[in-house]
Amino acid sequence: MTTFDTPAAAPSAASSSGAGALGALVVGIGSWATTTDHKKIGRLFAMTALLMGAASSIIGAFLGFERISAGGYSVLDLDSVVQLSSLYRVVLSFGVALPLMLGIAIAVVPLQIGSKAIAFGRLALFGFWMWFAGLAVCIYSIAANGGPGGGEAKMVDLFLVGLVIAAAGALAATVSLVTTVLTNRAPGMSLARVPMLSWAALTGGVSLLLTLPVVIGTGIYLYVDHHYGRLAFGGNKGVNDWLGWSMTQPQTYVFAAIGVGIVAEVTTVASGRRHPLRAILLVGAGLLTVAAFGGATQVQHALTWTNTSGSDKVKELIPFLIFNGLPLLGALVVLGGCALGLAKGKPRVMAPLVPAVLGLVMVLAGMAGHLIAQFGPAGLAGTVFEEGEFNYVVYGTVLMGIGAIAFWGPKLWGRSLPQSAVFGLGTLGFLGTVLASLPLYVAGFADQPAGAVNGFTYGGPQELWNGLAAVGQAIIAATIVLFVLTAVRAFRTGAPAGDDPWDAQTLEWSVSSPVPADNFASVPAVTSPEPLLDLKPAGREK
Repeated sequence: MTTFDTPAAAPSAASSSGAGALGALVVGIGSWATTTDHKKIGRLFAMTALLMGAASSIIGAFLGFERISAGGYSVLDLDSVVQLSSLYRVVLSFGVALPLMLGIAIAVVPLQIGSKAIAFGRLALFGFWMWFAGLAVCIYSIAANGGPGGGEAKMVDLFLVGLVIAAAGALAATVSLVTTVLTNRAPGMSLARVPMLSWAALTGGVSLLLTLPVVIGTGIYLYVDHHYGRLAFGGNKGVNDWLGWSMTQPQTYVFAAIGVGIVAEVTTVASGRRHPLRAILLVGAGLLTVAAFGGATQVQHALTWTNTSGSDKVKELIPFLIFNGLPLLGALVVLGGCALGLAKGKPRVMAPLVPAVLGLVMVLAGMAGHLIAQFGPAGLAGTVFEEGEFNYVVYGTVLMGIGAIAFWGPKLWGRSLPQSAVFGLGTLGFLGTVLASLPLYVAGFADQPAGAVNGFTYGGPQELWNGLAAVGQAIIAATIVLFVLTAVRAFRTGAPAGDDPWDAQTLEWSVSSPVPADNFASVPAVTSPEPLLDLKPAGREK
């Protein structure tokens, strides 16, 4: 038995030439729709996620614009606000952050570990189509007054079905990814020698294997209760109470976990040498995924510290630090280790560094905000502060994804992105993320309620904070759209990238660009975490 799926032979050019351009288009679409090539499956996930990200940020801009004038509705009505708020959360969580990181890992990790294919390729493809179909059902049901708090009972049922299907699809693709890392490594590549992205894909993938089944199970019992009686779990109003944890912190850290591997890879290559603290980076990536236990238990561990004894405070503090502090510590360890690696090397200016590193900084800002929000005496529960945390984490993940595509895109497509465009768009995305998030932190301290766009007031320039947040969302939408357009043009007509444009260290850069269908003609034995560097002149001195 093998975990490899043998790819079907590609249709010959002659077979489609007689049918003209339309026939070629049909053949091309069919080859992508039925592929077991991990590089195509990963790109299907990642590019779809980016398009979803642009649409979600536009929705966020509308909601932010509506909050500028809190005395009444300007462009939306009450029902549409409820549905758009639900759509914004669902799509950014399950339609952007999760599939973007998963897709990048599926496209790159088999190459990094010296595998000719991904394990269970048909399962990975099936996972994509399940996820895509489930997400489409979720979007349709919310648009038809379903989803959390929706007023149409059948559409609420349909939303739950769609969410279960989408989560099951992501779970199937994750099984394929994790199995690849565990079973298909090159000779000599122990788990201690896998590249950082592959390690983060393994630890982050295991975290998804722990939490996505909980999402699926919760969705199933909510559907049964809502469809047959609505007695136990609060009907349509209870959907957020029972599933809201899957679209907020710390579960969003699990969706972003693969991103720390992206940052570690890019900074190590930019340093021009082997990373001196590689083991520390491995530990940091593992610590971040402790967030999975928060999701699996469906509990947010907060500090109330109101009228409690000292012993009670200690009992609250321990799980609080484990569930909220350890993921933050893990991300800080990775960022600090990357900074030290750059300082000890001979760093080069690489455009993918900008969105990747700034993205991790944004995720850290969201983690730090969550730590503050879970401290009861701060009084931030139920305010837009939590939305600011969410924006920091998810849009930071998008920035890390942009950095990853700019870094590995030349290997997958064979052509390079213009470096100036990546620098500019990374900076623009950073500005948009700060504007979409930081003003909501300020408004949260002023007790602006979450989920409301009118009927609130507080001292201070509330129009300014909400206006800045709306502008930030619009900037993020523009950043994603411009990046996608730039990437499409560059990967079609840009300058050839060469096989190793970054002078990198891992196996994926040892094959031709774009990568052949079967990845490797032969895989060399691995003797260190930097196998390509070992093969280069004076590589062991780097």
